[in-house]
Amino acid sequence: MIGAVALTGAASPAQASSPSDQTPNEVTQTLDLSQLRAADATAQAVVTYQLQAAQDQAVSDAAQAAKQHKAADDKKAAEAKAAAERQAAQQAASRSAQRASLSVSASSSGSSVASSASGSVSSVLSFLQAQLGKAYVMGSTGPNAYDCSGLVQAAFRTIGVDLPRVSQDQSTAGTQVSLSNLQPGDILYWGSAGSAYHVAVYVGNGNFIGAQNPSTGVVEHSMSYDQPTGAVRVA
Repeated sequence: MIGAVALTGAASPAQASSPSDQTPNEVTQTLDLSQLRAADATAQAVVTYQLQAAQDQAVSDAAQAAKQHKAADDKKAAEAKAAAERQAAQQAASRSAQRASLSVSASSSGSSVASSASGSVSSVLSFLQAQLGKAYVMGSTGPNAYDCSGLVQAAFRTIGVDLPRVSQDQSTAGTQVSLSNLQPGDILYWGSAGSAYHVAVYVGNGNFIGAQNPSTGVVEHSMSYDQPTGAVRVA
């Protein structure tokens, strides 16, 4: 019995050997495991870096593509705008040329009407002829610029007729007459009687004189240029 205990006690230190007592084979296995773990961590880091780089490149490519698309869209929009502006300018020039032609033609025929009219109407028409070419300025009543109702008011003031200042009131300042029964000196209006937005004076031969707009100023036109809504006779 004592001999067995002694053998057991002698064997115990050998079983509880420290790491320093590991065999070379065991140490090699431990080092290999550590190296594998380090290599795996390095590989994982490389994969993570590559994924992040790929994502960053994808974001950069998408941003560059979006920038290129926007530049192309902006260029197309600018070209379309320029084309529209050129077309508008050409149309405006064409309308201006047509208006100038009508004005010259109407002015020639209007002069004979003014000279053949008699009395107070002749004075109104002569005054209007003298204002041709002057500027249109909103709120102006002469002598260098007029708006539409300011010109009509100034024309009739030359014969002692005191008309209201604005086109709405001038469109009801006399006797309503048919457009098919006009006489030189009748006031033409556009819009409804009492709420007209524009007025001019009929000068005969299908023509009228009015302060048309800021682009044309005081001009003479054929009624076919802009058909009025109605007319009133005040003289």
